[in-house]
Amino acid sequence: MVVQPLTVDLETADLLEEAGGGTFRLCYQCGICTGSCPWNLVRKFDVRRLIHQARLGLVDFEDEDVWTCVMCKLCAVRCPQGVVMSDIVRALRRTVTELGVAKIPDSLRITIKNVSAVGNPLGEPREARADWAKDLGIKTYTKGTETLYFPCCYQIYDPSAKRVARAAVNILKKAGIDFGILRDNVVCCGESIRKAGNESVFQSLTQTNINAFAEAGVEKIVVTSPHCYHTFKDEYPELGGNFKVIHFTQYLLDLIGQGRLSLTKEVNRKVTYADSCCLGRYQGIYDEPREVLRSVPGLELVELPYNRENSICCGGCAGRLWMETKKGERFADIRIEQALNIGASVLVVACPYCLANYEDSVLTMNKADVIEVKDISELVSEASG
Repeated sequence: MVVQPLTVDLETADLLEEAGGGTFRLCYQCGICTGSCPWNLVRKFDVRRLIHQARLGLVDFEDEDVWTCVMCKLCAVRCPQGVVMSDIVRALRRTVTELGVAKIPDSLRITIKNVSAVGNPLGEPREARADWAKDLGIKTYTKGTETLYFPCCYQIYDPSAKRVARAAVNILKKAGIDFGILRDNVVCCGESIRKAGNESVFQSLTQTNINAFAEAGVEKIVVTSPHCYHTFKDEYPELGGNFKVIHFTQYLLDLIGQGRLSLTKEVNRKVTYADSCCLGRYQGIYDEPREVLRSVPGLELVELPYNRENSICCGGCAGRLWMETKKGERFADIRIEQALNIGASVLVVACPYCLANYEDSVLTMNKADVIEVKDISELVSEASG
């Protein structure tokens, strides 16, 4: 048998580098990425092979592996060469999305269409963006207001997740914070859309929000989603949006430390905290949520295996929340089992994607009678009386 040599496609490799995936050139194929990837706990996903294909310009853009990576950054923090797989995958998806070289998964295509048309991934009316707050007496943010509270699209449109935004508002009121919200003049932060490769839609969303923030005189933004936090803090400045951005876990710890928020009611539960990839590996925020939980009277905090820098992703990042994941391949199922094994009755999160995935796993695994999933703001709101 004659082995035919591969012809390297330098044009495609250069295209991927221009799209932001150039760290593939640093890879020396050690395989740490594949060994680290959480997908290999449930199925085979050869990260090293995909990086090598990108380096040679020989990517099969029709391969489902282009859409598999959750961009959890576990491989990136362990890579001895500084290869950033999330940037490579975003470049691959950007090539598919903007050049039309392959098909976008149907569920993700619908989500992109929703965001582009009405400004949120759930496809809900833009004018209903503030409906969650109708009975809460929240003012519209105007210049001079201390803080803009910006909840995630999921937390204002999804019936189950609305409770998180409402709990956050309850806390802000009890702490005496001068805050307001913006209404139908803002849209999705665009984080998942950018990771799904649609750069043009991301930039359109960004400009809409930057203009709205600037017009209202926004200086400080508090968010309850790590995805909004990462995007506003690290990506909006690229396009001229410079604001002080604080995640709610950081804000809670400050309020407690300053004595502005008193936690007096006992919450006698054994809980464990699941680190969000976007809050943890992306931002290095590990201690703040744990310190907040330790401030809750009566609460017992126990650690999951694979925590902090080594935490397992919930599976919702990088557009995966909007794509179907087969039963038996869901990372969230693993985390629920781990939480049960350490005797926790509550799995605590600080991310709307984590909330959605873990709640789904609790239901599909028939574990609702033994474990709950709660956002950290819900426990703090309960403890504040």
